[in-house]
Amino acid sequence: MNEIQIIFISLVALIHIYIVYLEMVIWTSKNTMKAFGIQTKEFAEETKVMAANQGLYNGFLAAGLIWSLIADKADVAMFFLACVAIAGIYGAYSTKKIRILYIQTIPATLGIISILLL
Repeated sequence: MNEIQIIFISLVALIHIYIVYLEMVIWTSKNTMKAFGIQTKEFAEETKVMAANQGLYNGFLAAGLIWSLIADKADVAMFFLACVAIAGIYGAYSTKKIRILYIQTIPATLGIISILLL
């Protein structure tokens, strides 16, 4: 893989590592609640286990992207980038929050494009 591909794949992996941290470690913090649009501390507490489960899945996405970098496997990167892009599209659709497209789908799509064109 070339430098541009590595940068995009690394960026998406880092974004998902950060999401893991938000969902598994600091879900009930004020900043995380604000980022996810959670209105009450009670709701954050009630959804803590669900959020940790989501975080685990995001961790798998990050791990797959990191694996693709270590193994220098563009096909593996394509699979995980496609998973991220699709998850971002579904997340934006299901939550009606367009910013998910900017956070997940666009970086993943740029990574896919870099692999296809470079």
